[in-house]
Amino acid sequence: MVTPDISLSLKRIFMKQNLKYFLTSFILMFCIASFGQRIIKPTKGYTTQIGNIVSMLEDLKGRVTSNVSNLTIEETDFLLDENANRIGAIIYHLAATEKYYQVYTIENRNLNKAEREKWDVAQNLGYTARNQLKNKPIDYYLDIWNEVRKETLRLLKTKDDNWFLSKTHNNNMNNHWAWYHVMEHQANHMGQIKLIIKRSGK
Repeated sequence: MVTPDISLSLKRIFMKQNLKYFLTSFILMFCIASFGQRIIKPTKGYTTQIGNIVSMLEDLKGRVTSNVSNLTIEETDFLLDENANRIGAIIYHLAATEKYYQVYTIENRNLNKAEREKWDVAQNLGYTARNQLKNKPIDYYLDIWNEVRKETLRLLKTKDDNWFLSKTHNNNMNNHWAWYHVMEHQANHMGQIKLIIKRSGK
């Protein structure tokens, strides 16, 4: 015969097991649902292949922005060591690189003198960038990138998948590879930014 105390203990164990099972199932279903929403598909207004790359570019930009949008100026300017780059400068660098490929692939030219004066420091990073690109809020750098991306999206709408497959001028790469490189470049720096944030103690 099971005593009342033992019976109560068994009920509690049973309830805990059921609760654990319920929570595990809920978390699993949530993860599956969230993962299922991560879909690459052509962004409306673009041809199929360009739309796919736009979808990926926008996803990456959103993730980078989410990682940095709440940084203070001190965190934006944090240096891992004397040869490192600040997060603000890296964001500017992403904008500069995207601007370069925007001009190179869509306008079939290199940056002109005025454009180089605007973008070269961020493009090259290093010593000059460490000394010049600082003491600004993170929104300053994100606004620059937003403006470049706005123009990228506008210009890519004027192109089609035949153009995307064609080679860039004076180069062996095609336009698709060029914009794939812009995307992987941003992904690489996203990892770098996450490391800097972690090391900064945020």
